[in-house]
Amino acid sequence: MNIDHHLDKISQFKNLELLAHQIVEGFLSGKHKSPFHGFSAEFAEHKIYNTGESTKFIDWKLFAKTDRLYTKKYEDETNLRCHFIIDNSSSMHYPTLPENEPFYKTKIGFSVLATAVLMNLLKKQRDAVGLSIFSNTYEHYFAEKGSDRHHRTLLNCLETLINKPQEPQKTTDTTTFLHQIAENIHRRSMIVLFTDMFQQEDNSKLFKALQHLKHNKHKVVLFHTYDYTTEFSLEFDAKPRKFIDVETGEEINLYADQIKETYQNSIKKYFDLVKLNCMQYNIAYYPTNISDSFENLLMRFLTEKQSFKN
Repeated sequence: MNIDHHLDKISQFKNLELLAHQIVEGFLSGKHKSPFHGFSAEFAEHKIYNTGESTKFIDWKLFAKTDRLYTKKYEDETNLRCHFIIDNSSSMHYPTLPENEPFYKTKIGFSVLATAVLMNLLKKQRDAVGLSIFSNTYEHYFAEKGSDRHHRTLLNCLETLINKPQEPQKTTDTTTFLHQIAENIHRRSMIVLFTDMFQQEDNSKLFKALQHLKHNKHKVVLFHTYDYTTEFSLEFDAKPRKFIDVETGEEINLYADQIKETYQNSIKKYFDLVKLNCMQYNIAYYPTNISDSFENLLMRFLTEKQSFKN
């Protein structure tokens, strides 16, 4: 089942939580249900009692129904801790969308929906989730928790990113805030980063910041978001155009077709450089076109999640 085939229909739901739920349910009801084989929501907050453990947390009501001993599983005993990081700089709000176009057609909209989808997936197994959002400031930080109230708080924060008008020329201080985020995450976690990797900083400093995320044996997954048609392939007509850097305001007038080949070579070299550095630091790297399938993103995430748990 291609879950993205139905996105246009379900995007009528303005509620981010409902939209994420619909995508996940479509994914799990299709051929990719196997990652959750044997999962039972009834016991999502319990674990089997082992002889010698304290009897303090045994669920006696559940024992009466099942004749088996289970202890209640609390937040600190969740299966996995996952921290999402979203770049909220001006370049992430590209492209500007016509009225009534689905919000996830921008890089920030895609990243927000992808995060909400993955949060929904993690919630089903009572995994703890945290969130950081940065641009030219460290805008939000939420530590990893697994409660329903915390999940709602994160969704509310994500919704503000797609509903609040974007400030013009909002730059990115990626290096500084990745270092700060790394210092905030103390317990071993899976860290998932959504960014377009457009920054003014020296590349070597950026890669050192990415490496810092690896401390404490964290697993880092980088979804390098971009719009393939205009940002990678430079598909524009032959008319002269004004290109504006949305983070600095710098302008340049040119014919896109005259520099297309040079541009494509340069952008490919940059993507290859990012990939190479991620390989050196053992960071999972996924160039992610915002027109890509959410099904692909879910499968990539589940693959990395499984390797992290092992």
